[in-house]
Order: sequence, then C-alpha cells, then structure tokens
Amino acid sequence: MNRRKVLKNTALATSLTLANPLLTRIEAAENALQPELKGKINHSACRWCYQSIPFEDLCKSAKAIGLQSIELTGPEEWQILKKYDLTCAMGWGTYPQGIGLTNFFSNPKNHDALAGFYEDLLPKAAQAGIKNLICLSGNRAGMGDYEGLLNCKKGLQRIIKTAEKYKITLSMELLNSKVDHKDYQCDHTEWGVVLCEMVGSEYFKLLYDIYHMQIMEGDVIATIRKYYPYISHYHTGGVPGRHEIDETQELNYPLIMKTIVETGYKGFIGQEFIPTPSETSGKLASLKKAVQICDI
Repeated sequence: MNRRKVLKNTALATSLTLANPLLTRIEAAENALQPELKGKINHSACRWCYQSIPFEDLCKSAKAIGLQSIELTGPEEWQILKKYDLTCAMGWGTYPQGIGLTNFFSNPKNHDALAGFYEDLLPKAAQAGIKNLICLSGNRAGMGDYEGLLNCKKGLQRIIKTAEKYKITLSMELLNSKVDHKDYQCDHTEWGVVLCEMVGSEYFKLLYDIYHMQIMEGDVIATIRKYYPYISHYHTGGVPGRHEIDETQELNYPLIMKTIVETGYKGFIGQEFIPTPSETSGKLASLKKAVQICDI
C-alpha cells in the first residue's frame, strides 16, 4: 500500500471514530475483557477489598474479568448481584451490636443473639441461592482451647439444624493470631477440624484462608491434602503484607490451586488480598492478574 492510500485509510478510520463514539467504547470494552478462563476454578472476590469502588461498578468489572461471585456481601447486595448474573460465594450480614470478629461463638453470652441472627439470615440466604455463610470463633479471652471448642460447639448446635434444613454451610474462618488478629481462637487448622468433628454436621466446615494459615502454621499444600474434607471455601492473600498474590510474595499460588483442584473441590476461590494501587484501574488490574494466576 502506498503512502497516499495509507493516509486516506487513516483519515477515514479517524473520521468514522469521531463520527461514531460508540466504536471507541466497543473497542475499549473488548480490550478490557478477559480471555476465556479454563473453568477449573470458580473465581470470586471479597467486597471489602474494593470498598472505594461503587458496588454496581464493581459488579460490571467482575463480570468482565471473569468472576462469578462477589463475596462477604449481605442481603441488601444479593439482589444487585443477581442483576449482573453474579452470586455470593460466602455471605454475611450485619451482626448484632457488640458481636464481631473478636467476640463471637467462643463467648457463651453471645449465643442467644447469634442464634437469632442466623435464624433470620439463613432463610434469606436460601431464598437468594447463597450456599455458604461465614462465622467466627472470637477471641480466647483467657480460655483454653478445649473450653473454646465446647463453647463454640454449643453455640453452633443451636443453629445447625436450621442450616441443614436450608442446605447452607456455616463456614468458620481460620485467621492468624500472630500478626493480624491477636488472641483469635480458631487460628490453627487442627483446632477447626476438631470443632467440625464435635459439631458433627456436613453443614459446618472451615474457611481456609491461605494467607492466614501460611503465617500461622505454613505447610499449606500438605494441610490442604490432609484436611480438605473439612474445608468449604478458600481465601487468598500474598505473604507478607496481604497484598497481590504475584511474584512479590512467597506463596506458589498456581501450585496451591492445582492441589485444591486435585482434591475434587468444586467451590470458589475468594481473592482477599488488598490491592496496592490507589486508583480504581490499578485495583482492578491487580484483581484481573490474580484471577489469571489462579486459573490453572
């Protein structure tokens, strides 16, 4: 093609783009879309890591990236997720006053309030098609491991029949008590497994947070291989710092994902790292890269 034809075609393309801005928007949308994912992993992201992004904007971006879920969302958000053909892989709600991460099932004084809370939330979750609801142990507050196990068992047994009725799994999150959540009781996988055995229901399992358990006990792959029947859900995060799960941190996430798939796991992987960029585009780029890393 000679110079005159090149200039003529370039001018024509420019005039078409200026005359029809829709072409520019379509091209931008196509460029933003993720290549088709492999389908071995169901991808999710935790809402709180992207609080600065309006929820519906996050839903749109999640779909473009290839996510099927935005989790740690409550009833007021579940209907919005449906609008974008998304689900919530791990639900929660607004806890009763005075109850939270540090003060949960390990404290018997909370059992009445927690029973009421979950008896109200479970049918709402079932109606919305939610399959998992998060729960916590709370802090030790001076009690030993066995006392904490008994207290958590008693509290959970008050609601487990309702969870079974609606076929919703209550998932207790494993958190580290070394760096982020001092004194938290459910801080080792084996403690959580013992509690699962004590509760004795397939609808009570563990939320295995890879970031937290790498800090607390390490040996992530061997632990998953040993205890996967007790795990209902997984969270990610880079160690140290809980940022991106890329080459800037110490965990081999592709191998961890391969191990999880080999156990027969069919649930979701929830991205729960804190993106380092401050701007929205950077946060979403980090999320997109994390999905690609986990898409083994």
